[in-house]
Amino acid sequence: MLQAEYSQAKGHSQSSVTLHQLAHARAGDKGERLNVALFAYDPDHYTALLEQVTEERVLALFAHRGASRVRRYLLPSLAGMNFVIDDVLQGGVNGALNLDGHGKTLSFLLLSLEVTL
Repeated sequence: MLQAEYSQAKGHSQSSVTLHQLAHARAGDKGERLNVALFAYDPDHYTALLEQVTEERVLALFAHRGASRVRRYLLPSLAGMNFVIDDVLQGGVNGALNLDGHGKTLSFLLLSLEVTL
């Protein structure tokens, strides 16, 4: 299904999909920092992810959680990228009063981002 959508995109027909249809992610924590690794299922989609899953878009996506800075590190040989997001964990594992002090579920927030093929 996605390969057909991607083929259409190459013919200038655009399709909007959520990131979870194109990639998988895993999140972890280091104090107040969240680390989210994102990997394309299909390396052919990596260029579209590079263009659209930017530091600015990720910062806007996590702004409601107090994110102050996002850095993106590219892993082209793995068709992946790693995001380090500052001040998003509300005190970290020892200080947060929420059920997910490690931020493990926040990878799903990133995967909800819409991209265009």
